[in-house]
Amino acid sequence: MKIQHIVWLLPVVLFTACSLNNYDNYDEPESTLEGAFLHNGDSVRVSYNNVTFELWQGGFGAESPINVTVDQNGSYSAVLFDGEYRLVIPPGQGPFIGSGIGEGGSDTLQVQLKGDQKLDIQITPYFMIRNPEFSTSGRTVSANFAVEQIVTGANAQNVEFVQLYVSKTNYVDTRTSIGTTTMNSGDINDMSDINLSVDVPAMTPTQDYVFARVGVKTTAVEDMIFSQIQKMQIN
Repeated sequence: MKIQHIVWLLPVVLFTACSLNNYDNYDEPESTLEGAFLHNGDSVRVSYNNVTFELWQGGFGAESPINVTVDQNGSYSAVLFDGEYRLVIPPGQGPFIGSGIGEGGSDTLQVQLKGDQKLDIQITPYFMIRNPEFSTSGRTVSANFAVEQIVTGANAQNVEFVQLYVSKTNYVDTRTSIGTTTMNSGDINDMSDINLSVDVPAMTPTQDYVFARVGVKTTAVEDMIFSQIQKMQIN
């Protein structure tokens, strides 16, 4: 009886193993699409893991987007199958106006992927941070920078506030900050000469450096635009 039972199970085991092998034989995506969000050659830096865009590929039944996250330095990277994609920036994503990324200012960019490809995405931010300079004195981190208005006319927005952040790691924004200074727009006398300082609190475990960054919040826009991240030595 035991021998018969084992023989009866053998085809099932073989069928299951073959089925698993069939799954293993599916090709993996091998092509990389990468680039950066740029404005006139300058990186548009954002908050880590907050700004995304969509890639749509037809021909595979019901369409659903592949969501791609923009890194805090403005770059992105996605591993994909070769083919034709529609690149779309959803409304409300990023500290920039609309998208206008496609031909004739449309909101869709056609991408033909065949092998690894570099594709920079040209966008128009409401503001850009210019000439950020960071310094330290003891445990105080200071920043001097300018804010340039890019979008003017009917679509223009105002600066709501500017902020200086310090963080223990090189991920720097409101969520990771261990010290923050805020200046509201009404307190800014000169957008070309903004100065902020923040005292670094005691850290456990201790370390003799922090990472600093400044950001600009635009009115009626959720995502902020940021400067590059600077590693700073402290006493």
